[in-house]
Amino acid sequence: MSLYTRFIAHLDAVLDALEAEGGLPAGLNRKPVTVEPPRDASHGDLATNAAMVLAKPAGTNPRALAEAIVTKLQALDEVDSAAIAGPGFINMTLTDPTWRAELAAIHADADDYGRSDVGQGVTVNVEYVSANPTGPMHMGHCRGAVVGDALATLLEYAGHKVTREYYINDAGGQVDVLARSAHVRYREALGEDVGAIPEGLYPGDYLVPVGQALAAEYGDRFVGAPESDWLVTFRTFAVAKMMDMIRDDLALLGIHHDLFSSEAELQAAGKPEQAEAWLRAHDLVYDGTLEAPKGELPDDWEPVELPLFRSTKFGDDQDRPIKKSNGSWTYFGADMAYHYQKAQSADQLIDIWGADHAGTVKRIQAAVAALTEGKARFDVKLIQMVRLLRDGEPVKMSKRAGNFVTLADVVKEVGKDVVRFTMLTRKADAQMDFDFAKVVEASKDNPVFYVQYAHARISSLGRRAQEAGIDLPAPDLSLLGTAELNMVKLAAQFPRVVEGAAQAREPHRVAFYLNDLASAFHGWWNMGNDDPQARVILADQPALTATRLFLAQGIGQIIRNGLALMGVAALTEMQ
Repeated sequence: MSLYTRFIAHLDAVLDALEAEGGLPAGLNRKPVTVEPPRDASHGDLATNAAMVLAKPAGTNPRALAEAIVTKLQALDEVDSAAIAGPGFINMTLTDPTWRAELAAIHADADDYGRSDVGQGVTVNVEYVSANPTGPMHMGHCRGAVVGDALATLLEYAGHKVTREYYINDAGGQVDVLARSAHVRYREALGEDVGAIPEGLYPGDYLVPVGQALAAEYGDRFVGAPESDWLVTFRTFAVAKMMDMIRDDLALLGIHHDLFSSEAELQAAGKPEQAEAWLRAHDLVYDGTLEAPKGELPDDWEPVELPLFRSTKFGDDQDRPIKKSNGSWTYFGADMAYHYQKAQSADQLIDIWGADHAGTVKRIQAAVAALTEGKARFDVKLIQMVRLLRDGEPVKMSKRAGNFVTLADVVKEVGKDVVRFTMLTRKADAQMDFDFAKVVEASKDNPVFYVQYAHARISSLGRRAQEAGIDLPAPDLSLLGTAELNMVKLAAQFPRVVEGAAQAREPHRVAFYLNDLASAFHGWWNMGNDDPQARVILADQPALTATRLFLAQGIGQIIRNGLALMGVAALTEMQ
């Protein structure tokens, strides 16, 4: 149990006591009650809004209720003082022994410090990447891949059961284009001079090995055959090869999905028909005509009756067709069925999408609300684009890839950890510049370096103490001063950050917090540059050295735990 969770329990006990004494009516909604650090650290260590949010439903004055709460909080062994601020906020200052005990708890819990059960075992399906299987991963996919993977890890750490899913879009026209492109490379592998890749096909060299594999598998059997003879075979073969390539690319980032779902298989299994039948049975699909396009009508426009989903009933601005006039499923119809399938095995759904899909959010949210009868929480996280730069200049595209920069090339140049950390240094819905020079820069302005350097510094302390031959006793936490306890207070916020980030579905909060913690540590370290007695390693003071080393190692533990949530290794040395 974290310190903040413990104080919420303390506050609940106080409110229970006031109810028992008749000072509060029973059954008040306590969900709005919070315990958090005050905005101004000079006001204390913890603050609660309990009196402010409970006074009105209790029919009492906030300050009067605050006085009753403060009286009981002050009786707690862990509380040094409690005071009322403004109209009824309560600020608490905790005792020094409480913070020393929290540092000991960080060491005792180790990798589990910050782990939470706030998720209560709720199952969450996180679908991310889901790039069309028509080529290798490129940097347009990278940010969503990292955000989705870090979010899945964060949710697991916070007590959810998580399924990481990749949706393979292998039923659209783009995979037919892939098959035709592979056929060109197949003929090339058999010795034909194919010349320039025809317009409209995928030109990337990544299809050369696919063509060679097809040639080895089928010989010249399909060289002059009509498309109808080989299209399905080549499509299935090429998609499988592309998915192997995508899995390998994602593995470079440390990303592995639990489940790969095929759109083609979903349609073959009749899932869209099942979803339509359910919706018709609940009067949520009807046969109707779309409104005419606004403005001047195209010459070939004519009203067509289509099956329409009543998405306006769930907040969308118009009802949406689930089938085209030729009877095939619209993208929305197929996606609706896919989400229907996901919701049957998960309590909550999260989709990680590129910002260019923003226009489809409302209709999918409407579909999920309808198909789950409002029971499944469904979030869509929109990921803004990443602009690749080198020394401030846009990066040229890769000829091998066919006009894009591959994820593999970027990871191989700067490393997995740099890519992953950088992708989490801004909110997902904010645009990002990824400058190859800046992300590896040894500067405090580079958060990747700054946090890793803090951990490497901490790791060096144990080695330095050993090299100095200091016989370290057990740490005496009473030797920790104000500066040291302030760092413990910041470290103790980690469990709260984890819970808040998980509940908000915002893994970047962990990166922001680690940067703040690293900054505090570097500031403490640098005190030793001005005052030798403030250094961690003091050969003539083994007790103080052991205590400060214990503190530093506790901070290092928090950094490791946070980096693990981001999928980033904690470095022990930096070159």
